[in-house]
Amino acid sequence: MYDLKIRNGSIIDGTGAPAIAGDLGIKDGRVVAMGEAPDAGVREIDADGQVVCPGFVDIHTHYDAQVLWDRKLTISPWHGVTTAVIGNCGFGVAPTRAAHRQMIVRTLEKVEGMSADALNAGLGETWPFETFPEYLDTIENVGPSINIGVLLGHTPLRLYTMGEAATERAATSDELAEMCGLLANGIEAGALGFATSKASTHVGYEGRPVPSRAAGMDEIFALCDVLGQMHQGVIQATVGRELFLDEFEQIAERTGRPITWTALLAGLSLGKGGHEEQLQNSQRLADRGLKISPQVTPRPLNFEYQFLAPFVFEPISLFQPVSAADFDGKCRIYKDPQFRTAFKERMQSIRPSFQSSFAMTVISQYELEPALAERLLCDVATERNMDPIDLALDLALASNLEARFRMPVANHNEDEVEPLLKSDCTVLGLSDAGAHASQLCDACQPTYFLGRWVREKKVFSLEEAIRMLTSRTAEVMGIRDRGQLGLGRPADVVIFDPATVGDRPLQRVHDFPAGADRLISEARGIANVIVNGVVIREHNVDVFADDAPLPGRLLRNGAAADINPR
Repeated sequence: MYDLKIRNGSIIDGTGAPAIAGDLGIKDGRVVAMGEAPDAGVREIDADGQVVCPGFVDIHTHYDAQVLWDRKLTISPWHGVTTAVIGNCGFGVAPTRAAHRQMIVRTLEKVEGMSADALNAGLGETWPFETFPEYLDTIENVGPSINIGVLLGHTPLRLYTMGEAATERAATSDELAEMCGLLANGIEAGALGFATSKASTHVGYEGRPVPSRAAGMDEIFALCDVLGQMHQGVIQATVGRELFLDEFEQIAERTGRPITWTALLAGLSLGKGGHEEQLQNSQRLADRGLKISPQVTPRPLNFEYQFLAPFVFEPISLFQPVSAADFDGKCRIYKDPQFRTAFKERMQSIRPSFQSSFAMTVISQYELEPALAERLLCDVATERNMDPIDLALDLALASNLEARFRMPVANHNEDEVEPLLKSDCTVLGLSDAGAHASQLCDACQPTYFLGRWVREKKVFSLEEAIRMLTSRTAEVMGIRDRGQLGLGRPADVVIFDPATVGDRPLQRVHDFPAGADRLISEARGIANVIVNGVVIREHNVDVFADDAPLPGRLLRNGAAADINPR
């Protein structure tokens, strides 16, 4: 008998091949029959009228800390994700010396919008690891609900080697040699690859650039060379002025390793040409055989922010004192007429795309005057004969910086987004699941993509969309045993109704450690989520006890050593 039999489904295998009608037989965590499955199952699921496909592979998440307190990795499995990659943008929690833990926490708080209270409560005073190999072992011991692949991040690597100086200067030759050795050990232990960032938006604690931004290109080249010498691993990068397509071309040529970068977004110039030019140049590199894959997203990039942590403005040099200030200091700055004048003048000279995004800012929450919720900031400012910047700062100050605003940073014009999604050199990414929890929620990317771009807009067939969510993402990240359904392959499976699949409106909940808040989105149309042959979700409900063994596996170097549930 099969352990699990899925009957009467429309089976889409993730390769782009046409769907076939039939059954799926699963035994010992693997697919053993597909199309025709004549034997009975210990458990059987009727998938009549539904799609049966591989579990989705999300290559850009930030569950590095959350996995240690939330084995369910909420909310990604709700939306059909059965494999997640962490360690993106060069961030992570390992390697970390005990003396540097608060620097890591404060960096994640500033850059990835994570609550320091939640991080400290969730991780505890004594972390169960210091080195990167120990961190991988810890994830295995935790036993998550879905599969996890881990990139080794440049920021913790620098902090571990250089301490607080990592934010201030280039590494010495001895320090660089130590980092290269640690990276090699991390790859040997099972890291998927190496991740770094030069993004101007990545401003850490006290307004300092994150450690990876203090590195010279010689350091980044040397670290990437480690992967080339080992003939193993992917390079993930968040771009900046010193690290973009020209540098990626050099890295790819000297290492032979694949690169994926964050992110190619409609309406975002990155100071190196518009998104159309970036796509053309990326295609040119792909045509030369270089595996350099820009990450794109089907969703508009909407950020909810408070002036308590004004993430969208922090790349502006004017905001450096704001980033470094405590609560009282921020309030003093926001009240200062000179700061307000300088803020207005800077907004008049900033790039046009940012000006147009700011013009679409919405007041998302203002408890002192609930009627303002979901109204355009500019409209309210016009009614009150005020400048929008003065209004925003006044609302922030009146609410002890608790007022929330939502701004579409990029990717809100679907006509511009469509060519990015259709390109054969791009890859779906940037869900940022686990990060910016109180500011955005794009962990629902797969169900949004299937609902909006497949069913409603009819831009992609189901077969092509599922390939983009499964085998394409796995291929780019070097994940060898996920992303396809086939005989003998691990049974990561999603069953969904193509007529209803989608994401539900965002909700704000307070379910993180220390009562911290986050935005969530529930799924529509997802009937079952199966990881390594074990059903973990059924009709939007977890079907395992909180203390039960879970079927997710650590994917060391892109594959699981053992898929039988413990």
